[in-house]
Amino acid sequence: MPKASDLKQGTAIEINGEPYAVKKIEVRNPTSRGASTLYKIRFAHMKTKQKLDESYKGDDFLKEADCSKLMVQYSYQESDSYTFMNLETYEQYTLNSEDIEGQIEYLTEGLEGISILLLDDAPLGIELPSAVNLEIIETPPAMKGASATNRTKPAQLTTGLEVQVPEYIETGEIIKVNTDTGKYISRA
Repeated sequence: MPKASDLKQGTAIEINGEPYAVKKIEVRNPTSRGASTLYKIRFAHMKTKQKLDESYKGDDFLKEADCSKLMVQYSYQESDSYTFMNLETYEQYTLNSEDIEGQIEYLTEGLEGISILLLDDAPLGIELPSAVNLEIIETPPAMKGASATNRTKPAQLTTGLEVQVPEYIETGEIIKVNTDTGKYISRA
């Protein structure tokens, strides 16, 4: 049983006997002493896609949905469909862009470490690895002597995602990006 503070995008949770997937997590830190951190979470019903917003304290326990998980590799995209392959059986699973909304920007061809959620052998969503390596395709030029400062600049990645990176990072470099926060971690 995961705590609200341990949830990640794509995690399957059971609410009132129905399976929901975590779509968006907003953390609210109260200013008063003694108040606990609140997690405002947007869920999507795994079958009907109906949205549900709930708020939890960080130490609230939630019930995991009765879904099976398989490790898969991202294979390819065809129009609005994304195909994943089980590396052991070579079985393929296809999800549309609504099923993996907010996670598409982290998918690169051949990406491994992805868990696909299955309910009655039907794919419902994915859980990404905690960090992925992506290449920078466009960023302002590096500045000499910028390594001592904590300033950042925007960088466009191959998947269309834009992140803030330190000023010394250059176009063409591969960086590690946190899939939960969408923030730069380090050079890969």
